[in-house]
Amino acid sequence: MNTNEVSRRSFIKKATALSAAASAMPTILTSVQGSAKAAAPKRVSASDRVNLALVGIGYQGQADAQQFMRSGLCNIVALCDVDMGAPHTLDIMNACPNAPRFNDFRQMFDKMGNQIDAVQVATPDHSHFVVAMHAMKLGKHVYVEKPLARTFLECELLMEAERKYGVVTQMGNQGHSGENYWQFKAWTEAGIIKNVTSVVAHMNQDRRWHPWNSKMTSYLPGEPVPPTMNWDAWMAATHPRAYNKDYHPGQWRGWYEYGTGCLGDWGAHLIDTVHEFLKLGLPYEVDPTYLLEHNPFFFPMSSTLIFKFPERTASGGPVVSGGGGGPRGSSNLPACTISWYDGIDNFAPVPEGFGGSVRQDADIPPPGGVQQPQRTRRPATGKEIFSETLNFKGGSHAAPLSIFPDEKAKEMEKNLPKVPPPPSNHYENFLKACLGLERANSPFSVSGLLAQTFCLGVAAQWTGKKVVFDRETKQIINNPQANQMLWGQVPRKEYVHYYGVV
Repeated sequence: MNTNEVSRRSFIKKATALSAAASAMPTILTSVQGSAKAAAPKRVSASDRVNLALVGIGYQGQADAQQFMRSGLCNIVALCDVDMGAPHTLDIMNACPNAPRFNDFRQMFDKMGNQIDAVQVATPDHSHFVVAMHAMKLGKHVYVEKPLARTFLECELLMEAERKYGVVTQMGNQGHSGENYWQFKAWTEAGIIKNVTSVVAHMNQDRRWHPWNSKMTSYLPGEPVPPTMNWDAWMAATHPRAYNKDYHPGQWRGWYEYGTGCLGDWGAHLIDTVHEFLKLGLPYEVDPTYLLEHNPFFFPMSSTLIFKFPERTASGGPVVSGGGGGPRGSSNLPACTISWYDGIDNFAPVPEGFGGSVRQDADIPPPGGVQQPQRTRRPATGKEIFSETLNFKGGSHAAPLSIFPDEKAKEMEKNLPKVPPPPSNHYENFLKACLGLERANSPFSVSGLLAQTFCLGVAAQWTGKKVVFDRETKQIINNPQANQMLWGQVPRKEYVHYYGVV
């Protein structure tokens, strides 16, 4: 943590004051800073197309952009990337030759705000928040790649902004509009999935940063900035640091300062439906029971994290009484743990009766890297769900669940409800929500709590110690350093005003 840190309360107080007084700040952000009242959301007629701006057009941003264009529901009206013209941006630039181009999202909004209905945000984790908040304050609908934001505070403010500004929001966990979503919903409503007490999720393929972990003793030396690169804009609200190719376009996700590691990357594809439909909310404890090559700069090579969620009411609220050591109330949801395993050598025990293969999402290519040994009899990315009566197994993204062991699956086959086909994919769902035709499946009100759960896991990874979380005050109460991690560093002066919703 940088020494330029203040208390969370002081930070928010200062941010709110700066946001309210922003009209006195002479920057290019005149389109968003000076208004005490945010712009009303622009309503798009169902007979029109959504005018979509793309912020981040390489790698995942390229894949997102191609899906949006394929939908036929939008016009691409602006392109923005801090490395515009680099090889990974050329495909989208060539596909949208007439769209104006920018290397700073603030300049894009300043020049084209009136022509934009919605924004795709597919940048590194540390810059999701400022782009999304700028857009929302202008009344723009936002599609933000997972894991929504890098810090707990940023997720909190984005959820608050969604409520205040009334825009359509969607986090980019693509499987959350696919078969697994509709199956989990139908099976929960039919009582097939109920009284879940334990979930095991695992991602056992290597990540780009794995060879580095034990060598990290400091940040990286400076290198020449590529001629296509706006490095200052890439850093966004983080503290200034010299450019290095292993921040961009390299291993940014592996640095605590810029990313959320494997948990933030893949957790949203593995436990999203579990988290939503079991109404888990936020955990009260996260215990890092195993961390390989732990250091304060880079995520571990392997992690085992145990998330503990309390007994909840059927609506997901806290249990006012009877939630202690006595018997669980008949209408309450039982306490639940999620055990998270990542790393190429960190396998969860294979449960008894697991059986054969698990169906995977055919639309999602597997992550590159070392494949999990066949002896484990399950995919490198997947989950198992254990209830008081049934056990389930599944893959990532939209891959459907199946019941195990096989004999129990055959017994239950006739009792399973019919699952409707998905009416649209995740990208179409967002655009149709902007058009008033559907409701977004992964709005910030749903995905924000999931992303905050990951932030608590990251705090446990960073400190290497158990964190105890007060779900009412939203503070880690046993470790001041870990609590600091929830709201992060004080942002650079020109970005402080984003950290207030007025």
